[in-house]
Amino acid sequence: MIKLYGKAEKLAGPVVQTSVLPLTSNQAMPERLRSRYAFISKEAVVPPGFAAAFVQDVVQADETTARFKLPAELLYLKEGDIVRLNGSTGNVHTLFRKGSQHNTVLLTEQCNNYCLMCSQPPKNIDDSWLMDEALQLLELIPVGTQHLGFSGGEPTLYGQRFIDLIQRAKNFLPTTHLDVLSNGRAFHDLAFARALGAVDHPNCTIGIPIYSDDPVRHDYVVQSEGAFDETVKGILNLKRARQKVEIRIVIHRQTIDRLVQTCEFIARNLIFVDHVALMGLEITGFTRANLDKLWIDPYEYRDTLSQAVQVLNAYGIRSSIYNHQLCVINRDAESNYTKSISDWKNEYVDACEGCTRANECGGFFSSSKQHKHSIHIKPFVQATALETC
Repeated sequence: MIKLYGKAEKLAGPVVQTSVLPLTSNQAMPERLRSRYAFISKEAVVPPGFAAAFVQDVVQADETTARFKLPAELLYLKEGDIVRLNGSTGNVHTLFRKGSQHNTVLLTEQCNNYCLMCSQPPKNIDDSWLMDEALQLLELIPVGTQHLGFSGGEPTLYGQRFIDLIQRAKNFLPTTHLDVLSNGRAFHDLAFARALGAVDHPNCTIGIPIYSDDPVRHDYVVQSEGAFDETVKGILNLKRARQKVEIRIVIHRQTIDRLVQTCEFIARNLIFVDHVALMGLEITGFTRANLDKLWIDPYEYRDTLSQAVQVLNAYGIRSSIYNHQLCVINRDAESNYTKSISDWKNEYVDACEGCTRANECGGFFSSSKQHKHSIHIKPFVQATALETC
């Protein structure tokens, strides 16, 4: 697990404003550019003119540069990463890691659903500064970045500003694949779906959940009456606007009974979607409070999961199993298995020790390791030559 935030110790220098800063260790950077960057290095000298410097100890530096000592959990930060630095408190939040394929930008904590298993519980607050920050961040992320995610809350609550964000991403990062997590309801407005289509982003996928083929069940899971109808209409409108759509099904006790029927519903009515993700439960946020209503050991539903995959494969719908462990799914489902848990919240349990397929397995959410996971975890063990005779 990688921590994305921590508190840096102020060593010397003036108070600096809260800023979004790319990190550099380039001592030869032109002076006119330095005020936009934070210098990061173990060297004994900090060149003048940088907005801030992250160092290991008290170093020789111009007194106009604020110096901070990073906490141990943030020592992975390096050239090309981007952070938010609160100059008065020393709080550092990692916004982008150049070497990671799992960068996701939180746009808001507001949402018009109230899902039983929400990992980012909604807050009724004005957090529009997150969108301001995201728009700024797009100018700083290196061109050529392969993947970038946007999540909430519900990003489409911004309306036109959400469309502007995707347009800006296209302008600054034209080759970057965008993954946007949304409940899809805003796209029931055809004009809004067409506005996104008009951006003509070359590689943007909207990931939208459908939790049951039964509207009542879906609406119960998301705790919002009428959500199913708006979501399905939103998916149809997005495809009319030639947008990529991924359907996401989080598997738990409230969705497992109709998982196969839900996949059949998708195959009959939404066969044109670009991908279906069958997802394991993340034990965080509202999931902890509702665990008695949600938890089911993945080993118990492995046959149902296989049936669901078979339905999607039979109809030629591209699908993946996310957030599961290899040892709790059937072999016939492995061709659809994907290591998917973001590196910053990924861990393994003691029972995985010695597993010969650990490099293929997605492991666990760190929250699942702490709170709840399958009791059937066991390592794959390579058979010896003697045993195979």
